[in-house]
Amino acid sequence: MIVGLSVAGLLILTFGTILVVVGPIFINRQIVTNLEISPKNELFYTLWKDIPMPIFMSVYFFNVLNPNEVLQGEKPMVEQRGPYVYREYCKKENITFHENKTVSFQEYRQYHFMRNMSVGDESDIVTIPNMLVLGAAVMLEEMPLAVRVLVSSMFKNFNEGPFLTKTVGELMWGYDSKLVDFLNMYLPGLLPTRGRFGLLADFNNSYTGLFTVFTGQDDIRKVHQVDLWNGMKEVNYWRSKQCNMINGTIGEVWHPFLTSESTLSFFSPDACRSMELVYQGQGEVKGIPVFRFVAPKTLFANGLDYAPNEGFCPCRQSGIMNVSSCRNGAPVFISHPHFFNGDPALWDSVLGLDPNEEEHGLFIDIHPETGAPLRAAIRLQINLYIKMVEGIT
Repeated sequence: MIVGLSVAGLLILTFGTILVVVGPIFINRQIVTNLEISPKNELFYTLWKDIPMPIFMSVYFFNVLNPNEVLQGEKPMVEQRGPYVYREYCKKENITFHENKTVSFQEYRQYHFMRNMSVGDESDIVTIPNMLVLGAAVMLEEMPLAVRVLVSSMFKNFNEGPFLTKTVGELMWGYDSKLVDFLNMYLPGLLPTRGRFGLLADFNNSYTGLFTVFTGQDDIRKVHQVDLWNGMKEVNYWRSKQCNMINGTIGEVWHPFLTSESTLSFFSPDACRSMELVYQGQGEVKGIPVFRFVAPKTLFANGLDYAPNEGFCPCRQSGIMNVSSCRNGAPVFISHPHFFNGDPALWDSVLGLDPNEEEHGLFIDIHPETGAPLRAAIRLQINLYIKMVEGIT
């Protein structure tokens, strides 16, 4: 009896040792096999092709409370209005596999308003800077005074001023504008749109371009990594090769087996650049272990504070990035909400801001073994550079 128990104990010990050694190897092989982009992996391929997990876009507006005083030189006073929440539906179309272990596709996106998750309705009224007038003013700054006076008179004829009061829905998805029709007729190419003008008018029912990514079939650490975007290895918006590089994935999933030394890179066509997040620490999402990756303070730093960002210049204060080069010359900047991680001078220029990491930081919580994000907040703010130009009032 004692011998039998000893043998049984030895067998259990041996089996346990085999599991400790062989188990992780087996599991890792299964992860590698199942995370390759291939129609043979039916479950994962279906999830990759038509993302079933709910993705929400929360939009906030800074309602300007003192537009007349701003025109007299006072600081803007704003109140945050929102969120106005939209469910984003994404699916990949025109999928083509290539012999070099890559796959090409177009990702179609569509947005639906979620009234039950929003603070109000799309009929809510807000006042914001008039993107058309102020954008055109800066772009016409170098033109002869006579041209600027002519355009200014047209603004007045169309009742267009430096500030705009519209519904949330109009600002988001577009509104009819006689000014847009006029500019497109007499100054073709000045505006990025020929139809209804809105902040995200070109986002809904649209594609983000033609992506070619690695399938991971020859190297799982390359899975989802972008090889080409619209046939290009790099963009041409910026002044340095490093800033023009297309790095990382498209921001939906990353390669497996991440460590605390890893970084998360992704390319955003909307931001016209690649971004890199850094490891912050470990946590859990519903009991599942995750690594949290966050935007470094240098993400939107200017070239003086962070030399690698010099290619994104001309720059202003650290904390805002000039994207006019990929927005038809419009004076548009992107930043973290409320200028979080930005130069204090930015906070001081507007009344009503309260930057903090919990509400305004950018992060992704990701399962390190599979590279799948379980929770994320990609928070960006669109800013319009306001500058009064002689002859345009």
